[in-house]
Amino acid sequence: MHSLISLSVFWLLPLAVMLEEEAPLACVPRRHVSYHRDNAVLFREEGVFNYSTMLLREDLGLLVLGAREAVFALDISDISKKHASVKWEVTEQQVNECTNKGKDPETECKNYIRILHAMNNGKIFVCGTNAFDPLCDYLSYADKKLTFARTAEDGKGKCPFDPFQRYASIMVDDQLYSATSMNFLGSEPILIRSSPASVSSSPGSIRTEFKSSWLNEPNFVSMVQMPESEQSEVGDDDKVYLFFSETAVECDCFNKLVVSRVARVCKGDVGGRRTLQKKWTSFLKTRMDCPVLHSQLPYLIQDSYRWCDPMQHWEKCIFYAIFTPQSDTSDLSAVCAYRVSDIGKVFSEGKYKSPVTVETSFVKWVMYSGEVPEPRPGACISNEDRKAGIQSLDLPDRTLQFVKDRPLMDQPIQPMDGKPVLMRKGAAFTRIIVNQVQAADREMYHVMFIGTEEGTLLRAVNYDGEMFIIEEVELFKPPEPIKSLKFSNVTRQLYAGSNFGVAQIPLATCGRSLSCIDCVLARDPYCGWSVADGKCVFLSSSQGNIIQSVKEGNASLCPPPDPIEPVIRFFWPGSNLKLSCNSPSNLAQIIWERDNIQITSSPSLQYLQDGLLILNASINDAGHYRCLSVESSKANNYTTTVAEYRVSKDPGDFNKILLPQARTDGPSVAGLKAAVALLVISLFVLLAWNFYKGHLPLRWCCMKKNGEQPQYTRDQVALNCDMTEQDAQRPSQAENKPLMSAAPNSSSNNNHAGGAVSGSDENSAPKINLTSLQYIDDESQI
Repeated sequence: MHSLISLSVFWLLPLAVMLEEEAPLACVPRRHVSYHRDNAVLFREEGVFNYSTMLLREDLGLLVLGAREAVFALDISDISKKHASVKWEVTEQQVNECTNKGKDPETECKNYIRILHAMNNGKIFVCGTNAFDPLCDYLSYADKKLTFARTAEDGKGKCPFDPFQRYASIMVDDQLYSATSMNFLGSEPILIRSSPASVSSSPGSIRTEFKSSWLNEPNFVSMVQMPESEQSEVGDDDKVYLFFSETAVECDCFNKLVVSRVARVCKGDVGGRRTLQKKWTSFLKTRMDCPVLHSQLPYLIQDSYRWCDPMQHWEKCIFYAIFTPQSDTSDLSAVCAYRVSDIGKVFSEGKYKSPVTVETSFVKWVMYSGEVPEPRPGACISNEDRKAGIQSLDLPDRTLQFVKDRPLMDQPIQPMDGKPVLMRKGAAFTRIIVNQVQAADREMYHVMFIGTEEGTLLRAVNYDGEMFIIEEVELFKPPEPIKSLKFSNVTRQLYAGSNFGVAQIPLATCGRSLSCIDCVLARDPYCGWSVADGKCVFLSSSQGNIIQSVKEGNASLCPPPDPIEPVIRFFWPGSNLKLSCNSPSNLAQIIWERDNIQITSSPSLQYLQDGLLILNASINDAGHYRCLSVESSKANNYTTTVAEYRVSKDPGDFNKILLPQARTDGPSVAGLKAAVALLVISLFVLLAWNFYKGHLPLRWCCMKKNGEQPQYTRDQVALNCDMTEQDAQRPSQAENKPLMSAAPNSSSNNNHAGGAVSGSDENSAPKINLTSLQYIDDESQI
């Protein structure tokens, strides 16, 4: 066993080295666009959340949006314009019943719209979780109004119970194919075809078996229909493909291993007559591999998108799928592409896996090497079968029992070229859409639009095996995972839904490139540099001479850029100065020059992500600074000047430019003068009033009433003035107690300076004895 492991390691080592050389693990977006309201047109309504279900009605010019307890009809050209809306809320009784089952009344016990499908009669088939009791109805749009038919249908098996459980569904010829759980607990996964009640001609309901060999704890992802009956030489049937992940029953390991799967059923399948009655007779599944270097566990599928060229046969169609790790040890996401023809070949020609009992209890799945019955188990009815009078009801029990016991194929599906078309570290991928565009070189390129867990949208292209992410745009603030993506061929716009709201995004925003070199190095097949207009334009809107090089990034044909006017900056000696420089590309290297000599980072000159920081500036730091962007492509290395500065220390000019100058006129100066004048007048009035009331005694002696000048010794202090008879009586009227007692041992305190007034002589000036106030050593005497 150990020798086998060693051999496996040595065998995988060259493959790992080869993959590492050909596919870098960290594919960095060339440009990161931070959130701005101009990035996209947004729609949200206050109090409504979970905008995760979308239906494009291009015939009506509408984007029908399903949210929590609400459906909206938005203008497909400008989703900020709401044409109509309708509520579908749960009742209080339904909330109570849901709460009694252990669910959260504020989140789970609501009606989340999960299914929106257009029907042939123009109506919309809509289903919601309905407080863990799925319900379906029909929606009509007329006169800018959305109206429910109010013919409620049971939604079990059509719509999930749990609003946070993954599911998948499509509508084909008014037949609903849905993959969800059949019960409240989510323990009965099912792939079922059912007919809405309004459809009269119906082949009847048909579903999968409740067996772990059919569906084992699945996590449904997406579903798509393939018109394989068109131009089929054998008269094949159309098929419906289901992508999901589940616990692998074939894994011989101690812990559970989750793998990615693709399953398919035939559109004309009506089940068996005795065996597999009302069950799929064409249900087959197999493993999907997306080999990512350094991954110890299989990556799990999260979403898929079918891309088909309308001018080519359906066999040329490609399934693009995004994968994320099933452990927290890696933050790497990947995109793998699969040919529809390769998947069909595995189901039509591949070997089956068969369960084998080992030691009476353990079941091991191995490749089946016995005889395969005819008609082939799981195959669709062909022209040869029809000639023999065989329909699915007429299939022999031997064929039906075989597929019932062995729905799993032995050979896994491998991606094109055996490796991912894109790998990126960072936020996990959530949704993907692929669009084909013709570039200036007349070649067709597949542009991948990928939503992430952080609410950003990536635009990426694989150029002959080279992974290249053009840009990453932030759509929502705060960041919200993108839960749905739609693309309209009419408006050529993308629509991204999240819990917060829905965003409308153009295929490209060429105006973000401000120079020819930047436009060409972006390698965006939608954009090119217009020589006539002198700007980066959308290819389909320009007919003049366009400069573009998506495969090599050759910008040699670009005209020389206009010179940049230097910005003059001054500094204080010993201060810090920052020179800003925003790189136009994450793939470029920023270089600073001073007087045409490259600057190396040092303690005094530090390179920042958005500029250069000069610490403790001195006269030696003066000079001509240039910020250069050096970006490499397959064609060449290109250097462009991003910013220029003239930095100097000039005390004269510095004072004129930087120091604040006093203003001598203007409304603010006049207002200040008026405030100062008012303050001075108020101060004088306040002083006069205090003097008048006697609160502020004069510090000089006044003349007596009779004109005699009192004489004082140098030891005496003049504290009192002559008062008229009327003035002398005013204090006694206001207060009956004296200002200070004449007794030397008096303990009365007063905050006003004064003395004992003699009342024996009204005409004589009151005198004060200062002997007792000359020496105060103890505070208690005050």
